[in-house]
Amino acid sequence: MATLAVNGGGGAAAATHTQAYLEGRAVKETRVLISELCRHFYTLGWVSGTGGSITIKVHDDSIPKPQQLILMSPSGVQKERMEPEDMYVLSGNGTTLSSPSPKPYPHKPPKCSDCAPLFMKAYEKRDAGAVIHSHGIESCLVTMINPMSKEFRITHMEMIKGIKGHGYYDELVVPIIENTAYENELTDSLAKAIDAYPKATAVLVRNHGIYVWGDSWINAKTQAECYHYLFDAAIKLHQLGLDWSTPNHGPTRNFKLGLGSNGNVNTSAKAVTEGSDYGSGLFPRCIVLDIEGTTTPISFVSEVLFPYARDNVGKHLSVTYDTAETQDDIKLLRSQVEDDLKQGVAGAVPIPPGDAGKEEGHIWRTGFESNELEGEVFDDVPEALEKWHSLGTKVYIYSSGSRLAQRLIFGNSNYGDLRKYLSGFFDTAVGNKRETPSYVEITNSLGVDKPSEILFVTDVYQEATAAKAAGLEVVISIRPGNGPLPENHGFKTINSFAEI
Repeated sequence: MATLAVNGGGGAAAATHTQAYLEGRAVKETRVLISELCRHFYTLGWVSGTGGSITIKVHDDSIPKPQQLILMSPSGVQKERMEPEDMYVLSGNGTTLSSPSPKPYPHKPPKCSDCAPLFMKAYEKRDAGAVIHSHGIESCLVTMINPMSKEFRITHMEMIKGIKGHGYYDELVVPIIENTAYENELTDSLAKAIDAYPKATAVLVRNHGIYVWGDSWINAKTQAECYHYLFDAAIKLHQLGLDWSTPNHGPTRNFKLGLGSNGNVNTSAKAVTEGSDYGSGLFPRCIVLDIEGTTTPISFVSEVLFPYARDNVGKHLSVTYDTAETQDDIKLLRSQVEDDLKQGVAGAVPIPPGDAGKEEGHIWRTGFESNELEGEVFDDVPEALEKWHSLGTKVYIYSSGSRLAQRLIFGNSNYGDLRKYLSGFFDTAVGNKRETPSYVEITNSLGVDKPSEILFVTDVYQEATAAKAAGLEVVISIRPGNGPLPENHGFKTINSFAEI
């Protein structure tokens, strides 16, 4: 084995560069692990033809994760025949510390993985513990179903729960970047995708494969298996004419609407994306709905939800104070208050170290689970949601309330569970509802060809103005109890979803 000695650093981190450490137990075990995983991935079809790769950090509790050693498989070799001594060892910053010795013909001279620059981006930007690059055919084909799409989306599939930060009802979004002739040329586009999708744990490369990262090799492997399962499911659903990106996976249908001579609605299979904007006879490709004053009476939020949270916070804390979830909420609230204090927000009060706060969504969940609360929607909402869903239009919610609170309202409504008609939820994590960049972010997330394919429905003039500036089609909801609108506001208004 050829070894390059590298000096620098101090303390425990510097010790990882010594020959003794490089030949120590932790490094040896990781070498063996990578060779075993590559053989396993070969049987799955992920690394055939010398393609694909894997990298793992050498776990050592005494070393900060960013400084832990990195092991990578070599490039252009039969992955199922690799041995532990074939691996490259890199420092935390990507400097080669140890490289394998050349093998006799017909083996090629050793070369570190062409994926190395991309792996390093996942380590740098996501503090990953392992990264897997697969050429699995599922990850390739799923990017070809819609060659114009910049994202893969799927919801209401059990295996989504295997992806970090996601649950069964969530919409899983995986960015898709375009392939290049050489692997390292993908580095910049992969880095941009990682930045643009902070919740993502993978990036698809069109006609190529996927990069998946996790906190550890177990987490990365588990997620990679779940991703491939979901891609395979999407391909099979597509072959059956079913839409994997909607809650009930019904038939894939996009319709052009119009009135026939007999007054009945005619439908044709022409895709919405081939037509013009909403209002010209084509139904919107996506509808984004506000909640308060749009789907739900303002009085429900102000007179039911908020008072319930206020009146039950003490009881909730006394029951759940020691749970990890409540402790996370307390930390989040304390962080928010600290930010408010730094920015001089009026009314912000420091939270003592021994005190506690609670996110309203979790308090409301307790109320919904105990049947003390029931979500309220206007009578026209369920029928409209069902109609839009049957027409293939994806419906999303955008509210100032948390996504948890949104799911609780629509999952426990006075008309039952309406989440089956919804494709996803947005909250202020994408931005303030009265600011145009928020709607630009939503447009980018939905993967439409142009923002005018999205119809936004709200009762707030400032939100309507911000959405319109981003290019969305907008209508304003007029409901009992809503505030007045400015004169000559210039927006189309509706009193019922039946008018859409």
